[in-house]
Amino acid sequence: MAPQLGVLNALDVAKTQWYHFTAIVIAGMGFFTDAYDLFCISLVTKLLGRIYYTHKGAAKPGTLPPNVAAAVNGVALCGTLAGQLFFGWLGDKLGRKKVYGITLVLMVVCSLASGLSFGDDPKGVIATLCFFRFWLGFGIGGDYPLSATIMSEYANKKTRGAFIAAVFAMQGFGILAGGIISLFVSTAFDHSFKAPTYAENAELSTVPEADYVWRIILMVGAIPAILTYYWRMKMPETARYTALVAKNAKQAASDMSKVLQVELEAEEEKDIFSAIGWIPPAQNMNAIHEVYRISRAQTLIALCSTVPGYWFTVALIDHIGRFAIQLMGFFFMTVFMFALAIPYDHWTKHENRIGFVVIYALTFFFANFGPNATTFVVPAEIFPARLRSTCHGISAAAGKAGAIVGAFGFLYAAQSKDKTKTDAGYPPGIGVKNSLIVLGVVNFLGILFTLLVPEAKGKSLEELSGENDDEAEETNEQQVTSTRTVPV
Repeated sequence: MAPQLGVLNALDVAKTQWYHFTAIVIAGMGFFTDAYDLFCISLVTKLLGRIYYTHKGAAKPGTLPPNVAAAVNGVALCGTLAGQLFFGWLGDKLGRKKVYGITLVLMVVCSLASGLSFGDDPKGVIATLCFFRFWLGFGIGGDYPLSATIMSEYANKKTRGAFIAAVFAMQGFGILAGGIISLFVSTAFDHSFKAPTYAENAELSTVPEADYVWRIILMVGAIPAILTYYWRMKMPETARYTALVAKNAKQAASDMSKVLQVELEAEEEKDIFSAIGWIPPAQNMNAIHEVYRISRAQTLIALCSTVPGYWFTVALIDHIGRFAIQLMGFFFMTVFMFALAIPYDHWTKHENRIGFVVIYALTFFFANFGPNATTFVVPAEIFPARLRSTCHGISAAAGKAGAIVGAFGFLYAAQSKDKTKTDAGYPPGIGVKNSLIVLGVVNFLGILFTLLVPEAKGKSLEELSGENDDEAEETNEQQVTSTRTVPV
């Protein structure tokens, strides 16, 4: 047996060990930070609008202008897309480990810098915030292909899907942490600095200390990344990269023997919740209390649907397979999206709001016990080692492009058809109902495209990519050649 095949086969049959779980936490903490940073901005955008865009004498609190709201919400996604492509390619060129620390440093520096956005002038604050959030997204983007590839190349054949899904599922905890931190900070400030509602006293409803709230929430995202930096730097290069790409099977065996006991010779929240009456109108809250109400709503959704969805995938992906989970997820997302859209007027009535929230939560559950997780796992398995990080980056970037379309497009599309009912600065759109119908159609298309997805359950990475056959064939050719050249 060729040396490369020995290393890879040993990894495929290795028992699940403590280091596997350590690797899940080390790799997953990037996704924890990713979800926290991308999620928490949605919790503070209304506060930014109140602080920097409230006009004296206005009947309602200020909101971010359409172009500013799109930039603040979408710029990190643009950075993520670019980072997925760049770092995915770089990970295949330089190795996973060499690039892994760079992405984490970017996330730490830019998380802190986002909260330190300069000045108190709206243009200055928003410009620097968007600048640092782009580079934050760039670092986050690099974590997608690298973490998925590293975990897939460390894992054994039997539990590989669950391990990769577990890394991705750390996003759920990041979202949950974002809501909890936001709840804690907003509650502390709301109790410490009492303020009237906007309707009672517009000027005093936003206390000066509110400017600290959004900055603290954003900066906390750096903490988990800082805590895992040392351990990332201690991780050896994956054996599959070293053996198959760097062509150094001896080093691959040495690296894996140090860490594994194997024998080797490795959307738009404000309109949805406000429309169904779950969050009061902005003028009936003060600035900080509004952050609290939004955070509470989002945290409940995360706790009851998003997080369980991720971990259902972790528990079942190696039993029922990637294909079944993705198909089921898209199916139920389609059903629930149409169930929200078609009788939308029914859901806007106060007495029906609980039913709306339940179906809305189930949509998130099946997104994560479905395509959100499987489209992260499958690209880490089906491509050859020399292209795995690059191709995962391209796949992740395609998904992020869809998120960018959603972040920018849904803000506009969900606006009322009636000009008098749109948010300040927005043109008329197609309405929430029609926007949900469009999303339902997109989910249905996902069902059709899922039919083209190969099943990776129970197969080794080399079986899926054909690399074992290539390595064995190459070894046999070398042996034949050397036999022919031996002098008689």
